[in-house]
Amino acid sequence: MGAFLDPTPDEEMQRRWDAVRAVMRERKIDYLVMQGQEEFMGGSLRWFTDWTARHQFPMTVIFALDEDMTVINCGNEPPLPQAFPPKWGTRGVKNNWGDVYFTTHSFSKYYDAKLALDAMKDKPKATIGWVEPMNIAMTLAGYLQENLPQATFIDATEHIDILRAKKSPYEVEIAKRTAKIQDDSFDYLKSIVKPGLHDYDMYAATHHYMSSHGSGRGLVLVKSGAMGTFAPFEPYHLQGKVIEAGDQLTVLNETNGPGGMYTELCRSFCVGVEPDQELSAAWKHSVECQRLLAEKMVPGASCKDLYTLARSYMVDNGYAPPSRSFAHGQGYSLVERPSIRPDEPWEIMEGMNIAVHPVLVKPGRVWCLACDNYIVGAKSAEKIHNYPQELILV
Repeated sequence: MGAFLDPTPDEEMQRRWDAVRAVMRERKIDYLVMQGQEEFMGGSLRWFTDWTARHQFPMTVIFALDEDMTVINCGNEPPLPQAFPPKWGTRGVKNNWGDVYFTTHSFSKYYDAKLALDAMKDKPKATIGWVEPMNIAMTLAGYLQENLPQATFIDATEHIDILRAKKSPYEVEIAKRTAKIQDDSFDYLKSIVKPGLHDYDMYAATHHYMSSHGSGRGLVLVKSGAMGTFAPFEPYHLQGKVIEAGDQLTVLNETNGPGGMYTELCRSFCVGVEPDQELSAAWKHSVECQRLLAEKMVPGASCKDLYTLARSYMVDNGYAPPSRSFAHGQGYSLVERPSIRPDEPWEIMEGMNIAVHPVLVKPGRVWCLACDNYIVGAKSAEKIHNYPQELILV
């Protein structure tokens, strides 16, 4: 038998299933259907099963109102038993099914759909709720709709999102564990960064540190540039620059930790040089904008109002208005609800895990952000990262 790293406690899994079935009974939903191909945005699978899809291999979960789940993966030919997820580490699953299918093999495009149909065919008039339909292949959805013509299909995502957004005490605990390891990772980076390394060396060092301390997946963005230049962080394929004395260097560590909960921490290094006036001011304003948001990020606060507050602060201080998300929920997915944006209809709720990273931009001149995570409490938001909110001099 293998070693299951950081399994979710049985009582926490049961709490989630009970909460979901209560919603299903209220909404008269017979089945929930969800699918994912990666862990980054596929956290619903882990929330329901404690397992995730990886490396673009589709995983389908069918959660039934009155029986245990059906899990479908790319695996062995039926009716052979499936190797993943292993029986000894699987809970709440009635059917662990699979077949030999890949997204690159068009002839196998309905193999998983046929298995999903088998799991629901005994209730031809069922109400079936999609969970995160943007993650569900059109081949799976189309096949089920065509072959269950008497069923009613609805989007049940909103009901599940609310349950996932309000973190349990266990989920808050593992989010804090992730934040602590990310804090420590920056001490490690500070000890090794030097001229002559490449940006990708910082990427590799961050992933190495995190994976050796319990992280299973994550995103690391890095960018160096001469002090006084416009240097937004970049993905791996653009991390070929050599770090030089006199550079600013930004690292975003957006990884999960033991147990699978995501948080994110971003700091900037000044390599052999003092920060110039513009970077110092932008850093100060990013930290202050984060503080203002956190101060107002309490239960009942409007996400639209929070966006307006931050946007006004940025513009009033001479920066460009925000063009992307600068605060959002996190959990088993890298980005979750809520989004601090004008189109987010939700209000802030107690128990949310929210990454706050206001980006201060003067195009062509300066780009800077401070990022930390907060847990929303009954009356205030608690910052769970403890790394100093300072530019790091090395």
